[in-house]
Amino acid sequence: MYIVEAFFYKFYNDNKRRHLIFGINPGRFGAGTTGINFTAPKQLKEFCGIDHSFKSQTELSAEFIYELINVYSGAEKFYKDYFITSVSPLGFIKNGINLNYYDDKKLQETVRPFIISSIQRQISLGFHTDYCICIGGDKNLNFFSSLNKEYNFFSNIIPLPHPRFIMQYRRRQKEKYIQQYLSALRLAT
Repeated sequence: MYIVEAFFYKFYNDNKRRHLIFGINPGRFGAGTTGINFTAPKQLKEFCGIDHSFKSQTELSAEFIYELINVYSGAEKFYKDYFITSVSPLGFIKNGINLNYYDDKKLQETVRPFIISSIQRQISLGFHTDYCICIGGDKNLNFFSSLNKEYNFFSNIIPLPHPRFIMQYRRRQKEKYIQQYLSALRLAT
């Protein structure tokens, strides 16, 4: 809790409205460890300047996101414009491996009311609703889009490929994907 509190005081202690970026659900080496989406312990210390006692590990998604954040002009600027969250704010593990909420239909239906409530609560904090960004593959986008169609959370959802996919399967094209992300992010500025 101390780490999350330090992060929020450092980057969100103001009344500025921001746009939301939705990932899938917290991963065990990013938010599952630090409590901050797409932020592993290494990035938390190196790019956010927040000391901690976690093992200094990283994860592929955090590496991509913080490379993007640096190109965007750094963490201070990025977090003034955006807040990264998840469609499902709960993370899941099955047999020691991350489980996305949509990979198990029973789980998806079980957490659906909680997901809806979480999105509504976040929007009520004063985030912009003209658009949001959805990170992840077709399954995340399709589920999120169906909720948005039913509840009218956002006027527009901008889809982007997941950083883990980029880093694992398209690393040589990483710069192209960073530019794709930047084009979407510049809508807010």
